[in-house]
This record gives sequence, structure tokens and C-alpha cells, in this order.
Amino acid sequence: MVSSMVLLSVFGLLTQVDMLPVKNSTGINEGKVRMRRKYSDELSDYEDETAMDQILEVNSRLRAPRGVSIRDGDIAFSYLRSAVNCPGNACLWPKSVDGFVYVPYIVSPLYDDMDRITIETGMQDIASGTCIKFVPRTHEANFLDIQPRYGCWSFLGQTGGSQTLSLQSPGCMWSGIAAHEFMHALGFVHEQSRSDRDHFVTIVWKNIMPDHAHNFRKQVTNNLNSPYDYSSVMHYGRYAFSGDGGPTIIPRPDPYIPIGQRDGPSALDLHKINVLYDCGANE
Repeated sequence: MVSSMVLLSVFGLLTQVDMLPVKNSTGINEGKVRMRRKYSDELSDYEDETAMDQILEVNSRLRAPRGVSIRDGDIAFSYLRSAVNCPGNACLWPKSVDGFVYVPYIVSPLYDDMDRITIETGMQDIASGTCIKFVPRTHEANFLDIQPRYGCWSFLGQTGGSQTLSLQSPGCMWSGIAAHEFMHALGFVHEQSRSDRDHFVTIVWKNIMPDHAHNFRKQVTNNLNSPYDYSSVMHYGRYAFSGDGGPTIIPRPDPYIPIGQRDGPSALDLHKINVLYDCGANE
């Protein structure tokens, strides 16, 4: 399911005075806790809410950083060059001689302990079933810079240098959302963007908001000889970008198949990571 990659884009840290943690004597940011409970209550009201549904809700108010645009709801790419294919998997994170793929990262100090646990859970949900290992950066030139910017978004694959991955707090603070963005950083597009998706889902174009039809374009993908995964954490929800409240994606041949989820990588998500990165005995 490898798809479009982008070149490195370096941009300055956005000023986010409202994101600065103000802690009480117990070390807990009470405002953030209240907001977490609000998001939790909202999500619990919708059993079918997917990670992507929450991402789109948060990103509906997103203004992309300077020099960067967001496509397909949460995939960042640079204005310096439109999204391109990555010949020969050249944009994948390199595999070490010990068989593991080490992805260095740094985490912004603006996150509190609860945020860090959520982010690290998203990492662990991928690492526990694959040869991917997220490791704190020491001296590596290429690394993920995880920041609480506005919105939930990531570049595709390894772009080189310091690579921003945004997980706004508290809106993006769900381990399934973190895993979703980490899978983008590993090189995966959304499941319904697969080149063969029309065999498995029907896109209801008339129900899509006119300005967002481009988010449903198929990509030229390597589907890794893997089945279509309705339960992928990378799948849009049934009503993504709906303009009239009607469904925009209907599974076929059974229209009642659940699509997408918010819990974390599915078994097929992990399998596809292992195939893409040739995890072999580590799978």
C-alpha cells in the first residue's frame, strides 16, 4: 500500500501560546483534563466513530503551516513539490542489520504525561506486532518531531531531516489517532485510496461536499498482495466529508460491513507494515 511521498519541508515552529501547559500544585493541567473528558464523552456517544472521523473534526478548523498543504484530510506535503511516487521504496525508513527498522523521534516538552502515554501507546501498538521500533533520538539526522501543533497530520514516509508530525492536544490525544499518523509516517495512505478500492467500496460522490471530492481520489498504490481491510485504522468513516448527512462510502457487496475504527492498527495493518518493511522473522 505504498503511495505518494513528498520531499523534505522545513518550517518554523508555530507560536502556540494557548498550548503552553499551566499546571496546578498536583502537576495536572485541569483545563486539559476537562477537555479530555469532553472529547471522551463525545466519542462514547458514537460507537462507530473512527480515528479518521475525529481527525477530520479536529482538522476542520486547521490552517496548514506556511509552505505546507494538507490533502486527504491529514497528509502533509510541501509546496516545493507536489506529492510524488517513491521509486524503489526509497522513502521508507531504513532497515538495520539486526532486522529492525528504527524510527527516531523527539516529543515536544509542551505535552504533559498523559499526552506522552497516549503517543507512546500508539507507537507500541505498531511496534508490538512489527519490526518497527520507535526510539528516542540521540544523534540521528532523520527523525520524527512530534509537536502539539494545530490539527492531526503527518508527512508520508521518511522525508529527511527533522520531520514534523502534529498531534494537537487534546483533540488528537487518542492512541488510535497517533497510530494512524505514525502509519502515514511509515508510508501508508488511507485504505479507501487503494488503487483497487472500487471492487470493495462505492464512493457516493453526490453526498460529498463539493470542495472535498479531491480527498477521495484513488492513489497509485502497492497493495502488497493484501486483502482490502474494512477494519483498518487508516480507513475513512462511512460519512467522511458528507455534505448532506448521507454516507459517502458504502462497502460492497455487503453495505452493512463496519468500516474504520478508532482502537489502533488492525491485524492486517500490522501485516502490511511487516510486508512493506520485509520484517520476515520479526513478524
